[in-house]
Amino acid sequence: MNANDTPLLAGTRQAQVLRWRDAQRSEVLDWLADEVPVALEFNGISHAVMLATPTDLEDFALGFALSEGILDRPDDLFDCETDVCAEGLTVRLEVSSRSFARLKDHRRTLAGRTGCGICGTESLAQVLRDVPAVQGAALRLHAAAIDHAMESMRARQLLGRATGATHGAAWCAANGDVILLREDVGRHNALDKLIGAMVRVGVDARTGFIVVTSRASVEMVQKAATAGAPLLAAVSAPTFLALEAAQRAGMTLVGLARQGDLVAYAHPQRLLFDREN
Repeated sequence: MNANDTPLLAGTRQAQVLRWRDAQRSEVLDWLADEVPVALEFNGISHAVMLATPTDLEDFALGFALSEGILDRPDDLFDCETDVCAEGLTVRLEVSSRSFARLKDHRRTLAGRTGCGICGTESLAQVLRDVPAVQGAALRLHAAAIDHAMESMRARQLLGRATGATHGAAWCAANGDVILLREDVGRHNALDKLIGAMVRVGVDARTGFIVVTSRASVEMVQKAATAGAPLLAAVSAPTFLALEAAQRAGMTLVGLARQGDLVAYAHPQRLLFDREN
């Protein structure tokens, strides 16, 4: 993509770089993914600071709060606004007194690296937290739908195509059509943004699946299960801890989903292959 021929894309910045290509040296403008500190503040109390791409921040805040168990349901969030400061951005959330009381009992400070997940967690129980069993037992989808979803997601990743530096997370219909897509420099952030968007749109999580452009860590599984997705498919392989979490949650976990190949690590019964009806 030629930075000089493309209008400014939200979540990117331009820089003059020296490029060496086909034995030719040239100075060009290039696209870089934007990355800023984003503080999440609940009822006036700072809870987490993440390095994130500054797009879809209301989706990010809502998805983070739900996937981390701070909110039980979307209507526990009363208000959300973003303020700009010299150091970065602050997203201020007003939440129910019940949610805030629970947050104070289980404080985590995530002074984050890019896409920081469980950094700063205070106890083992918070890392290996229980998540509700996913529903969607009736969901059956063809393995080809996952391949279609991965290809469609790559084609729609505007930030990823422009910068080569962002992860994507997409919500897909059972046939593999991408319905919602979010991107971020952090894989956890991209998934949180997607979860927030799913809630805002009113997606029935039992009817489709989530695909991500990263590995499937245990926290990615926990977040997807909390969102109610019956299947999570990742470009890279999961960890063993992620496999165990998916088994407990009743979630189908797929990894190494690339160019027609995939590996089903947990609950493969939701997958149909070419010779199956």
